[in-house]
Amino acid sequence: MSERPSVVVLDYGSGNIHSAAKALEAAGARVQISSDRARIREADGLLVPGVGAFGAVMTALRAVGCDEMIDRRLAGGRPVLGICVGMQVLFERGDERGVVSDGLGQWPGTVSELEASVLPHMGWNTVDAPAGSRLFASLHDERFYFVHSYAARDWTLEITNPKIPAPAVTWADHGGRFVAAVENGPLSATQFHPEKSGEAGLRLLGNWLSTL
Repeated sequence: MSERPSVVVLDYGSGNIHSAAKALEAAGARVQISSDRARIREADGLLVPGVGAFGAVMTALRAVGCDEMIDRRLAGGRPVLGICVGMQVLFERGDERGVVSDGLGQWPGTVSELEASVLPHMGWNTVDAPAGSRLFASLHDERFYFVHSYAARDWTLEITNPKIPAPAVTWADHGGRFVAAVENGPLSATQFHPEKSGEAGLRLLGNWLSTL
């Protein structure tokens, strides 16, 4: 990259913001932590972090108008990357033990509890990325760090227009398959934490920055 791309890490009260910002800087970005509309609009990329409960994250996003800002960026083809619960809220809804919350609705489907004997799914795991993935370029057989009990366990988005590329969906397994990452035009997301995934995570963030 001839110039370091600018990335805003969305500040809406979520945790893990500073570790994500430091990882992006190490991967080659100029980073601001902000919820300012103008900065979010003008940045080359927007990172949406998220930890905790689906419903609480959605409430916090809406409280400062971040749901609208994310939607406007995507409508204009401006790149967005969601991490962990920041990925989960991109789906239509979250079901946390019977408590159903509306998500941002960028993708159809429900985020629900993993069917595993041990929860949360915490630690390093491999992923199954599709051929041609830009996020996982040169990252085959690497392991990434997960901390979660909920995930999207199905992918139901259908692309009927042959001129629109189908999303690249990456899977992982913990008591059954779940969506570990998605690349869908300007919108990308990972269920794992790149900022906690060592050198592989930094390379993945670098791959995302190279698309900005």
